[in-house]
Amino acid sequence: MKILFVCTHNRCRSILAEAVSRQLGGALLEVRSAGSQPAGQVHPLSLKYLAQAGYSTDGLRSQSWDAFEDFAPDLVVTVCDSAAGEACPVWFGKTVKVHWGLKDPSALSGSEEDVKAAFLATIGTLEKRIQSLLDAGPLAGEALKAKMEALAHV
Repeated sequence: MKILFVCTHNRCRSILAEAVSRQLGGALLEVRSAGSQPAGQVHPLSLKYLAQAGYSTDGLRSQSWDAFEDFAPDLVVTVCDSAAGEACPVWFGKTVKVHWGLKDPSALSGSEEDVKAAFLATIGTLEKRIQSLLDAGPLAGEALKAKMEALAHV
């Protein structure tokens, strides 16, 4: 299954989702992330805490969703509220689209430990959701949408 994670800047939450999904999904998932207004660089703490949690950060970069016109995802997941409200590109077509609202750990102001805890909590949430998706086996259409919407509350 091909999954595209989308947020506005593609520098934190969608990047975390891409890395976690790529590693947990292995050959079952082909995963990309993109932004509607990409920042052009991945937030350094995203890379730091992904690496600390044991995830590969190879190939992660902030890029526009326009770069994936030929990707043809089966599933598009928005992970920030502002991206969820944006008009999606026409090329998304009939792709299943769901919203997994995640708090932005890079927006947290607090101690280093607070910020670390926020990043690791987001990674943990993504791990639970992606593992549950994988455990469900192959899904498509309305069954996939229903499962993904249910996972938004995990």
